[in-house]
Amino acid sequence: MTVKIGLISDVHATTEPLQEALRIFSEARVEAILCAGDIAGYGRHLEQTVALLIKSGCRAIVGNHDLWHLSYLEDENHFNGPVEGYLRSLYRAETFVFDSKTLYMVHASPPDSLLNGIRLLDEEGALISEQAADWRDALEGEPYDVLVVGHTHQVFAEQLGDVLVINPGSTLFNHTCAILTLPDMEVRFIPLSGKKPLLSWNWGCLLYTSDAADDSVLV
Repeated sequence: MTVKIGLISDVHATTEPLQEALRIFSEARVEAILCAGDIAGYGRHLEQTVALLIKSGCRAIVGNHDLWHLSYLEDENHFNGPVEGYLRSLYRAETFVFDSKTLYMVHASPPDSLLNGIRLLDEEGALISEQAADWRDALEGEPYDVLVVGHTHQVFAEQLGDVLVINPGSTLFNHTCAILTLPDMEVRFIPLSGKKPLLSWNWGCLLYTSDAADDSVLV
């Protein structure tokens, strides 16, 4: 039996690329949709973003921007809305089993880091062999077949020892989503927003988007 899993990450409160990804997943008839965190941050449409994720049945985990958002609201005494309740309900990591394959999802790196991300690519999007070797050693003996991460705004699917490590990229910054097919362990990356996918998004660049606060974001 073939199972398709839709993968997204780092949607950052921006609805247009998320809606496109969800439409792609619907047309592909995926069995499940997973989001590797950072639902909040940068964009200005968090409420609509959360509503889209809930309606789609997406299984999400918490990212660093989500916790920062909650911390800010708590400091401002605005800690009682449905969006905040949703973000508070998310775990730091989740384990799933699809067609005898075990998938582990965490925002940055296992077991539950939100900041120390897996960076396998250089600024041009080429694989850094030393980084791949280090993570291959770090993941040796882990009890899962697939590791899904986000955070670094990189796009890759690399077999590191016994573990297939996937970062679907940010729907906002990398303009990508992914579909994982099991048990074949095949990954297809799909461009969004009519833009060329950025395999390794350049931190510090100025992003212009009609869906972001003040129409520009310095990241």
